[in-house]
Amino acid sequence: MELPLVVGVDGSESSLTAVDWAVDEAARHGLRLRLVYASLWERYEYEGESPSDDPEQRSEEARVGDVVDSAAARARRRDPAVEVSTNVRPEDSVSALLHEGRSAAVLVTGCRGRGGLKGLLLGSVSLAVAARAYCPVIVVRGDPAGLAGAHERILLGAGDPASTAEAVRFAFREAEARDCVLDVVRAWRRPAHEATDHSAPAGVPVRLHEQRASLLLDALLRDAAADHPGVRVRPTTVEGPARTVLLKRSAAADLVIIGARRRKGHLGLQLGRVGHTLLHHADCPVAIVPQHE
Repeated sequence: MELPLVVGVDGSESSLTAVDWAVDEAARHGLRLRLVYASLWERYEYEGESPSDDPEQRSEEARVGDVVDSAAARARRRDPAVEVSTNVRPEDSVSALLHEGRSAAVLVTGCRGRGGLKGLLLGSVSLAVAARAYCPVIVVRGDPAGLAGAHERILLGAGDPASTAEAVRFAFREAEARDCVLDVVRAWRRPAHEATDHSAPAGVPVRLHEQRASLLLDALLRDAAADHPGVRVRPTTVEGPARTVLLKRSAAADLVIIGARRRKGHLGLQLGRVGHTLLHHADCPVAIVPQHE
């Protein structure tokens, strides 16, 4: 049986938006949907630290039950064909979602939780999960058009092959399931010294860097393109910082996808500036796909 799509819920507007998005995503890929709520009250009950007749505990248990039941009912109303299950884990939110991610096809979170401050662009739970999960993580954020899939376009940031191969395969599967265009962008930059080096003919270094970027992009896409011949791919090389290029183009995408390297012996992924920029500012949902060594 295929692994489920897991979405974290906490009753916030952000998590409800994530539930809606996750239902549609599960339907596209024919996956089961599991709604996960992290409740430390459950842990206290199991450890015997709070008596079962404590009114405060009963109130919290009722609230948790309402949140989970309401989210499940919302998911079933959105698409009755999607199989929905729920799970309340006796852990903190990050630990619960990371544990669930070990047996998930994808983890989906909102961009802010109930405790999120308006001044923060991304909640601490979403950032921690995106940085440390074993499976791909999608943080649901962005404007209404991107959330609704109105652009019919997936954006893939083609970075270092050592951190992008899994992201490439993920992007092709996503574009195929949506029957939409896959824009693949490889950003490149000239070394600073070349801007003032006049020893070479004008334009020669620029063409060389652009050619290298194009060759790398072709090699990166070759196998996945052969496996998904029906996907319409638009590869592009662009001079400039990758985070700036991808952020600008996210305004015309329904999902932006990047890879992140997961190194042995290190906690979490190497998100870097590109990942952090997109997670905080992108105009559409952001997928972080781990590349395991």
